[in-house]
Amino acid sequence: MESAYKEALALDEQDELSAYRSRFISGDEKLIYLDGNSLGRLPAESKAIVDRTVNLEWGERLIRSWNADWFTKNRELGDKIARIAGASEGEVIVTDTTSVNLYKLAHAALKYKEGRRRIVTDELNFPSDIYILQGLVKAFGDGYELTVVPSRDGLTIDTGDLKANIDDNTALVSLSHVAFKSAFRYNMREITSLVHAKEAMMLWDLSHSIGAVPGELNASGADLAVGCTYKYLNGGPGSPAFLYVRKDLQDKLSSPIWGWFGEKNPFDFTLEYRHGEGISRFLAGTPPILALKTIEPTLDMMNEAGMERIRKKSVEQSEFLLKLAEEFLHPLGFRPGSPLDPEKRGSHVSLRHPEAYRICKALIDPGVGDYVVIPDFREPDNIRLGITPLYTTYTEIFLAVREISEIVENKLFLKYLSNREKVT
Repeated sequence: MESAYKEALALDEQDELSAYRSRFISGDEKLIYLDGNSLGRLPAESKAIVDRTVNLEWGERLIRSWNADWFTKNRELGDKIARIAGASEGEVIVTDTTSVNLYKLAHAALKYKEGRRRIVTDELNFPSDIYILQGLVKAFGDGYELTVVPSRDGLTIDTGDLKANIDDNTALVSLSHVAFKSAFRYNMREITSLVHAKEAMMLWDLSHSIGAVPGELNASGADLAVGCTYKYLNGGPGSPAFLYVRKDLQDKLSSPIWGWFGEKNPFDFTLEYRHGEGISRFLAGTPPILALKTIEPTLDMMNEAGMERIRKKSVEQSEFLLKLAEEFLHPLGFRPGSPLDPEKRGSHVSLRHPEAYRICKALIDPGVGDYVVIPDFREPDNIRLGITPLYTTYTEIFLAVREISEIVENKLFLKYLSNREKVT
């Protein structure tokens, strides 16, 4: 392993994004964090922002801060996300949760495509998305149906299988841009074009790609999109999500949740609802300002670094990880749980092993090995290793593979029970 270690050190020396690592809180040198695809690290600036928001904006200025920037912050952040997602100004807004936003946009699409009664998704989609779509089908009733396209290999979706299920009765196709388990990545332009050929609407969930894969919302002609901000965007646990509506559709669609922030002029306090203009009509209730503010530091870093450079490092690091896995882990019973083609992969890598859960338990135990490694586990046998280019190093990737290898070679995972914890 010595040559692989030297290679990792050399790659870190050449890393043109290495300076960004110091802008995140990373106190424990013995902790290797490879779960930024689930919850991103804390940007150092976010701590200062929360302190200023609590002590000055709330503590001293009180309600006057609404007219400073509180009232407009979800739009300002939306425009910064738009640059990362490949959208235009005024097409993205930060609000609510991913599930709530998916409900709003899917509902709007079904009403807009009234007369068509089919929704199409796939079995690799995030379960919460499928639950929302199931609920909508039940609520609309009267012949509405949800088609879930199966995967042939458990890792990817065959484009032909997807196409075969999109017909003239299809109102909406809703897919994750990057699949949460395998990291399978759809070709956004190809799939959106395929959907539009049947005059259906395309809704993308960007939760597992935004901030790691350059967005193509405008270039692909996508109609709608949603996404979270607590993974690669490092907004913090439960930070507000975002939604995208293509500009020409904004005044044609109606949100099913009529909240006061989505009203044309909320401070008129009229008793008759009037849709807001543009993307604002998809707002609902009062935004959580403290949580909203923590999103901004990473958005600024990403727009400064540039998504092309971020993606380039992501691919190079995941390729390095897969090379190490093939050399050191495949002989120990591991097999790839992600597509090997980087064009079909997001920014995390899944490795499959029958003892994946207990291996994860050993990795996070500070009493095992030289380092604590934090990945995550996904049923039934996936260890997910997240590549977060702004702060993940090549050396960390090497050390994580070495720790996994030693745990399996020495059977250190055997002392752990297979009983699942609530959060894996």
